[in-house]
Amino acid sequence: MTPVGLSPYSEGMPGPRRAALAVLVLAVGAPAGAEVPVVELDAVVHAVTAAYVVQAIDDADAAGAPLLVLRLDTPGGLDTSMRQIIDRMLNCKTPIAVFVGPSGARAASAGFIITISADVAAMAPGTNIGAAHPVSGLGQMDEVMSKKVTSDAAAYIRSKAEQRGRNVEMAEKAVVESTSFTEKEALEAGLIDLIAKDVPDLLAQLDGREIRRFDGTTVVLHLESQRPVEVRMDWRQAILSAIARPEILFLLLLGALAGLGTEISHPGLMFPGVLGVFCLVLFLFASQIIPVNWAGVLLIILAVVLFIAEVKITSYGLLTVGGLVAMMLGAMMLVDSSLPELRIDLWTLVPIVLVFAAFTLALVRLVVRAQLRQPATGMEGLVGVSGRATTDLDPEGWVIVQGELWRARAEETLAKGDPVQVVSGDGLRLRVRKGA
Repeated sequence: MTPVGLSPYSEGMPGPRRAALAVLVLAVGAPAGAEVPVVELDAVVHAVTAAYVVQAIDDADAAGAPLLVLRLDTPGGLDTSMRQIIDRMLNCKTPIAVFVGPSGARAASAGFIITISADVAAMAPGTNIGAAHPVSGLGQMDEVMSKKVTSDAAAYIRSKAEQRGRNVEMAEKAVVESTSFTEKEALEAGLIDLIAKDVPDLLAQLDGREIRRFDGTTVVLHLESQRPVEVRMDWRQAILSAIARPEILFLLLLGALAGLGTEISHPGLMFPGVLGVFCLVLFLFASQIIPVNWAGVLLIILAVVLFIAEVKITSYGLLTVGGLVAMMLGAMMLVDSSLPELRIDLWTLVPIVLVFAAFTLALVRLVVRAQLRQPATGMEGLVGVSGRATTDLDPEGWVIVQGELWRARAEETLAKGDPVQVVSGDGLRLRVRKGA
């Protein structure tokens, strides 16, 4: 009998050659071990991290991946970016498992809603999810607006939990009452599907499991020969993610103000102007990624103006104190978000403000000193310079100053050889007096 997959023409081959051919056919026909992409979202959910997750999902769909694992450790983030991730999760071909891990991680606020919306929701021991009540970056909302926003968020989570077969009541409680759950509480409440130590353990538990997709179809996961592969941000996303930090945003604004201010006060230096424009462009770009409160920007600009005014106006330090207060308040208001991770830490803010204030005051003092310095060239540069009379001055005559012969007029009668000192210039004639 001819082995399956071998040609009838192989009947005449020697036994060893036929066996080798059979092994080759079986090796080619066997399915190769696929890769399970693992996307790590361990930062605030904003436009860049959302683009990173969406791109990974698109790549997984194109590659025909059997599963995509989204490992979460996030305090939450922006509502628009969260919805962008969830919309792509609900409409992709690749099943998605959200894994809150490693131990000690959390999926709060937006992270909780992303977890509930996944095909598979899993947590590592020692993790927690929940606290998804919507908040405003500018502080407390009025009662009507708060009720509207909370109602919208509650309806959003109910629709995802119900379709996923998860506990709708407990999911809504996390939004309305900011309830949080440990991994065991979440499993008992029916908010997640399983607890896993790590990603390999998650894949082992999911192998052979049938899952229900958001559209109602079912898929059986075959993950035995498939290995997890971490999906990293590309260089562009990594740079943009580094820029989209509150401390960097603050420093970019200060760099723009310092660079452009120096170029305006010293036209032609070029480098400060180029640096200032570069920082300004990056600041404006970063402001499209994380929400900026422009009242905070205006306060920081006011602080710089007050520092400059301190040098020119005698305020006995009041303008400097006002500038420091304005810059501190502006920095704390700079990012329009209630998340601590999107706020500038006080211990980071104070040194930056003090250093920038000292730099600005020192720079402005140098500018004022340069403006008050006596000119070294031209007629103004001769004022106060000493010389010698080459003729009698009664009241006019000739003097030599800095090796040059000048016609001069004296305030008193001077004899030839007397020392003189330039008082002022009048056209090409000097006004002098008797020198020491």
